[in-house]
Amino acid sequence: MIVEHRTYTIKALRTGDFLKLYERAALPLQLKYLGHLIGFYVSEIGPLNEVVHLWGFASLAERERRRALMEADPGWAVYRQALLELDVVVEQSTKMLRSTSFSPTASLEAQP
Repeated sequence: MIVEHRTYTIKALRTGDFLKLYERAALPLQLKYLGHLIGFYVSEIGPLNEVVHLWGFASLAERERRRALMEADPGWAVYRQALLELDVVVEQSTKMLRSTSFSPTASLEAQP
């Protein structure tokens, strides 16, 4: 299994605004197209104002296929425009992680 680890750094005191927009406009589309949400988190200790989400995929090719479907949905463009207008994201980073043989996620199958 491949896990996408995405981190957004949000402007101070604006994390709630980001989460409200994300939950309403992005999350339904991502659940529809990306499938396997492993977790969604906000930072408590250490660097603050970070939002982290993890998505599981069978392979990098599967991630690419699913993201292309999501990008083609008109609702995704609406979300991205709303996010730009909200102007809260300072930085975004993405890591791709591969499960070890003993990871609890290693045996999970890709979801349709």
